Amino acid sequence: MSTDASDHTRMGNLAGVRLVAKVLTVSGSVSQGTRQDRSGDELAASLANHGYRVVERRVVPDGVESVAAALTALASSFAGLLVTTGGTGFSPTDLTPEATRSVIEREAPGLAEAMRAVSPLGRLSRGVAGAVGQCLVLNVPGSPKGAIESLEAVVDILPHALELLVGGTPH
Repeated sequence: MSTDASDHTRMGNLAGVRLVAKVLTVSGSVSQGTRQDRSGDELAASLANHGYRVVERRVVPDGVESVAAALTALASSFAGLLVTTGGTGFSPTDLTPEATRSVIEREAPGLAEAMRAVSPLGRLSRGVAGAVGQCLVLNVPGSPKGAIESLEAVVDILPHALELLVGGTPH
């Protein structure tokens, strides 16, 4: 039986899962105000199109400490999806995966693998996915195209993952 994102969204809503999301942009130039947050804007719009209510957006500069502190604050007492954009590549300042690993309690490697597999450039992403409490964290690339492609690769299964994180019954 095949399902699409709207089927999962209906299942999640019927099970009482609130489709809420937060977006964290990791970028020195955006945090300094020298560049527009295009990937954050596009992620927020795409999440809204998939039925999520984006309840918070934040921008921080690159770095393990800045990203880990923001992730910890955003995930605290939050049951929902937290998407980071930026800092997943090979630049010396791309440390979002390291920061994320220092915060999450359990990795979700299948989600990260699916996001990487969606495009040839995805193979260069070091982004991770995982849970902290009832919050699901996804690292997506900083380019608007890469961010949206990565989200689209997993958006169909996210309501079910969120349902499980809040104590839903598996299958």
